[in-house]
Amino acid sequence: MKRIFTLCLFLCISYSFSQENLTYQKPHQNILELAEAPLAPSIRMDSKGDNIVFLFRSNYKTIEELSETELRLGGLRINPVTNIGSRTRYYTDIKVKNGKGSEPQTITGLPEKGRYANFSWSPDQKYMTFTNTVSNGAELWLLDVLNASTKKITNANLNANMGDPVTWFKDSESMLVKMLPNDREPLINTKEAIPTGPTVSVSEAGVKAQNRTYQDLLKNKNDEHNFEQLAKSEIYKINLDGSKTLWKTSDMYRGLSFSPNGKYIMITTINKPFSYLVPYYRFPSASTIYKSNGDKVKTVLEVPLIEDLPKGFMAERKGKRDFTWRNDKPATLVWAEVLDGGDPANEVPYRDEVFQQEAPFDGPAKSILKTKDRFSGIIWGNDNIAVAYDYWWNTRNSRTYVFNPSKPNDVKILFDRNYQDRYNDPGSFVTTKNEFNEYVLDLDNNSAYLIGDGYSNEGKFPFVDELNLETKKTNRLYQSQLTDKVEDISSALDAKKGEFVVRIESKNEYPNYYIRNIKKRIGLIPLTQFENPFKSIQDVEKQVINYKRDDGLDLSATLYLPTDYEAGKKYPMIMWAYPREYKDKNSAGQNTSSSNEFTYPYYGSPIYWVTRGYVVLDDAAFPIVGEGDEEPNDSFIKQLVANGKAAIDAVDNMGYIDRDRVAVGGHSYGAFMTANLLSHSNLFAAGIARSGAYNRTLTPFGFQSEERNYWEAPEIYYNMSPFMHADTMKTPLLLIHGEADNNSGTYPLQSERYFNALKGLGAPVRLVMLPKESHGYAAKESIMHMLWEQDQWLEQHVKNKADLNTPEETIKD
Repeated sequence: MKRIFTLCLFLCISYSFSQENLTYQKPHQNILELAEAPLAPSIRMDSKGDNIVFLFRSNYKTIEELSETELRLGGLRINPVTNIGSRTRYYTDIKVKNGKGSEPQTITGLPEKGRYANFSWSPDQKYMTFTNTVSNGAELWLLDVLNASTKKITNANLNANMGDPVTWFKDSESMLVKMLPNDREPLINTKEAIPTGPTVSVSEAGVKAQNRTYQDLLKNKNDEHNFEQLAKSEIYKINLDGSKTLWKTSDMYRGLSFSPNGKYIMITTINKPFSYLVPYYRFPSASTIYKSNGDKVKTVLEVPLIEDLPKGFMAERKGKRDFTWRNDKPATLVWAEVLDGGDPANEVPYRDEVFQQEAPFDGPAKSILKTKDRFSGIIWGNDNIAVAYDYWWNTRNSRTYVFNPSKPNDVKILFDRNYQDRYNDPGSFVTTKNEFNEYVLDLDNNSAYLIGDGYSNEGKFPFVDELNLETKKTNRLYQSQLTDKVEDISSALDAKKGEFVVRIESKNEYPNYYIRNIKKRIGLIPLTQFENPFKSIQDVEKQVINYKRDDGLDLSATLYLPTDYEAGKKYPMIMWAYPREYKDKNSAGQNTSSSNEFTYPYYGSPIYWVTRGYVVLDDAAFPIVGEGDEEPNDSFIKQLVANGKAAIDAVDNMGYIDRDRVAVGGHSYGAFMTANLLSHSNLFAAGIARSGAYNRTLTPFGFQSEERNYWEAPEIYYNMSPFMHADTMKTPLLLIHGEADNNSGTYPLQSERYFNALKGLGAPVRLVMLPKESHGYAAKESIMHMLWEQDQWLEQHVKNKADLNTPEETIKD
C-alpha cells in the first residue's frame, strides 16, 4: 500500500516550482584561491625516459566552449562544425625536455591560442602528432621532439568524430589519417525538419534485449542520417612533409591497427542497420585485413547488431571477438570465442577459447588457450611464454595464466585470487619494446618482473618482484621504505639494469617524477619539478583514521582538521563518500589511503571546506558486502546507515566535532547514497547530492553492481529508491545536476522528479541545474557556482543550524 500511495501522490504533484534567477556566483575567497590555482602539466614520456613532452591546460573549460554546437548521436557527442568530440579537453601549450638533466623548453612554430588534443607518438618516438581545433575544423600538426619544433600537416579537414584520427605506419615516415569525405551530405537540422512519419520500434516475441539505460542514442531517421555523415571519412596516407595520397575511399571507419611488422592493417568499419537501443559500438561492424599499400586481403570478422545479450555482466556475444595482433609475431591475428554460448548461467568447464591465425590468414585457426572464466587479455612474450588473464565479476575472481603458445596444453595458473583483495595483489607485469616497437613481457630466461602497489595494514610500500614463471617463486628486488612520503613505481625503463620511473609525493609536496635505480642504490634523478600550487592548505592536519562498523568490519577514512583548528573546540563536519560493493569482508575492510598522499582539491572535492572552519572526512569507506549467495544490495540500506554511523562515532570520539552539525555528500552513486542516508537515518544535519539517480524503476534492467532486473527483485528496486521514500525525508538536501548528463541512468530527470516529490511533500530541498554540463562538470562558471551553492548550503544548514536537537534513534522506521 505504501508504494501505491507514494506513486499516486507523485502523480498529483504539480511540476511547476518557484525558481531563482541567479547569475553565476563565485565562492568565498578562501575557496576561490584554491579553485583558481594553476594546474601542473601532464607529461608524455618516451620509453627510455630521455624525452618528455609537457602538456599544459587550464583547470576548466568556459561556458562559452560548452555552448558550442553539439550533436548527441549513438552515444557520441560531436561538434559538427569542427568534427571533433564536443567535450574534448584541450591543452593550450606544449613544452619539451630533451635529456634527463635539461629544463623544459618552449616549442617553436605553435599556433596562437591553440586547442590541442589527440597526441600520438610515432613508433620510433622521434615525433608526435596532435590535432589543433580552430573555428571551422581540426588540423593535424607534427611535433619534432628532438628539435622542439612543430609544423602544420593538414588544413582543418580532419574527421576526429570517431576518436584519434591518426594511425602511424611502422616506419615512422608516414601515417594514415581520417579526413572529411567528398561525398558527405548536408546534415539535417533536426529541430527544424518536418517529420515525414512516426518513429516505430519493434520487439519480437521471446527476444529479450535487457539493456542498460544508455544516453545520447539515435532517435529517428534524421539522427541516423546525421550519424552516418559524421562517421564517414576518407583515409589518406600523409608523409612527414605533408604530401598526401588517397588510401581508402569513404566509409564509417571505427578502428585501424597495423600488424607488428607493418605489412598488414586491420580496419574496422561500422555497418547498418543502426539501433535506437544501444550505442554505436554495438552497431554491426566488419573487420578487414589490407596490405600496407591498401590492397584487400580478407574480411576476418562480421559482427551483427548487438541488442540482445543474455542477462548478466559476464554475458558475451557468440562468435569471434577481441581481435588483436600478436605483439611478438610479425603478423598473427588473435581472438577469443565463447564456449558457454555467452550466457553466464550456463555451467561449463571453460568459458572462452583463444585462437590465432598467421598471415596470409587463409589457413586453419589454431587453438592456443582455454580460460575457466571470461578471457580478458594476453601479454605476449616469445614463442614459448605468454601471460593471459580471465575474470568473473560475480565472484570478483581473476586468474593469471602462464602458457606456451606453441603447446596449447602447457598452461599453469600463476595467480587465482579475488581482484578486490588489494593487500595480496601480486602486481602488474613489466613490458619492454621489441624489434617491432611493440610492448612484450620483459623476460630474463624464464623469469619476469612485477610492479606492485604494496598495500598493507601498515601503509603503501610499492615493490618490484622477479617471478620465476616455471617454479612460481618470487624474489623481491625492491620495496619502498618511505614512511613520510608516498612512492608509486610508474614504469620500467630497463628492469634488468634496475631503472624505474617513480612518482613521489607527500601531503604538501606536489607529485614529481624521478628515475630510481634499484640495483645501484644511487640517488634519485629528478625528471620534473612541479611546485605545490595549494600553499594555503599545505600544513593542514591530515590523518587516515581506522575504525569499526557495528558488525566488526574494518573501515577507514581520511580526516582533515580546519586550517584554524583550536584544540578542545568542536567543529561542524562534511563527510564525502561513494559506496562500493564487495563479495567478502576481508577485501571490504582493506585500507588503500595514506595520510602522506598529496592534498589535492580538485573541482568535486570537499577539501576546500577546511578553510571555512569545517572538519572534512573524505573518502569515507562505505562498503556494501554480500557474501556467498547473498547479494550486496540485499542489505544495502542497513549497511549504508551502519557505515555512516561508524564514521561519525569515530570522529566524535576523537573530540573534534559537534555530531549534530554533520553533513554528508557525494557525486553520482555517492549522491544516491546521500539521499538514502537522509531518508533512512537521523545522522545528518544536511546533504549534498550531485548528479545522482533516485528512482531505480527508471533503470529497470540493472544499475551500478545490481544484475537483477526490476521484475526479478522489485523490493530491492523499491527499497533502494530514495524517491519511493520521499515522504520520510525531512533533512535539508541540495540537489545539483548537469542539464546534459550523459551517464547511464543518471538522467537530469532523476533530480527534477525527485525535487518535485520532495517539494510536494514539504521537504527542505534546493535544485540547481547546471546548463550545458555533463555528468562531470567542466566550465569554470559552473564549478565556481557549484562551490558557492555548496558553501551557502553548509553555512545555513550545518554551521549555523538553528535546531541542534537530534532524535536519539539512528535508523528511521
